[in-house]
Formats: sequence, C-alpha cells, structure tokens
Amino acid sequence: MDIRKIKKLIEVLVESGVAEIEIHEGEESVRVSRFGAVMAPGAAVPGTPQVLAAPIAPAAPPPDAGQESGIPPGHVVTSPMVGTFYRAPSPGAKTFVDVGQRVAERDVLCIIEAMKILNQIEADRAGVVKAALVENGQPVEFGQPLFVID
Repeated sequence: MDIRKIKKLIEVLVESGVAEIEIHEGEESVRVSRFGAVMAPGAAVPGTPQVLAAPIAPAAPPPDAGQESGIPPGHVVTSPMVGTFYRAPSPGAKTFVDVGQRVAERDVLCIIEAMKILNQIEADRAGVVKAALVENGQPVEFGQPLFVID
C-alpha cells in the first residue's frame, strides 16, 4: 500500500475524530487507530494516531475457553467488527435465525450496524444454531462470540 494513502488515512482520522479506520486492498490491509495495540509505557502519546499494518484475523479461542465462559460447545461465529447487533432485518420483523434452526453455509444470521452501514453476517458453516449469545440491539466488539452452530 502506498505510504501517501496511509498518510491521507491518518489525516482523515485526525480531522474526523473517528477512532479507527481499516482499509483492505486486495491482499493488503491497514488499520489506522488513535489507540495503538499493547505498547510499552511512554511509547506513544495518547490520542496520537498509530499505524498498525498486520494481517487482521479473529483470534481463535482456546479449545476449552467455551466451557469457562459459559458458551456451549460447538462452532462459534464471532463478530467481524465493532457495531450494533440486530437479529432481524427491521424492528418487529421475524429474526433471521432462531435457536434450534438448521442453517446452511452463507445463510444470514444477523446484521451488525457499523457507521450507519448494515452488514449482514453469514454462517460460515452448515449446522443447527445451538445458541444466540447476544441480545438484539446490543453493542458488540470485534471477535465477540455471536452464535454457536453445532
């Protein structure tokens, strides 16, 4: 990715007051954030944009992490972004999926609204929805477990 593009992203971040911007171009990705990753004390001034250029992938939970956190065993679908979780396409509408329902790969499970954009989250494998772990309208974090599919 061109350094001029990265500098422009930093300018947009500073001018807009947005906390973080992430851009994907082909196989390259860059995340510019006001809040850096874990750093040594004094490594950066708080509020100063930090450029984190690394592959971005959700962290896999340890094999027994589900037992400790109360998440039932099975395949955990996690949030790919920070936003607001919605189980239905609109208020009062039928939910996309219910616990006990069979889903196919690429079936829509929910919507996460991020920066006024509605992002459909799809099942990444077929199976039966064993648990819905987030309530409708709740904020979610990147990597937060949303559903368990068995």
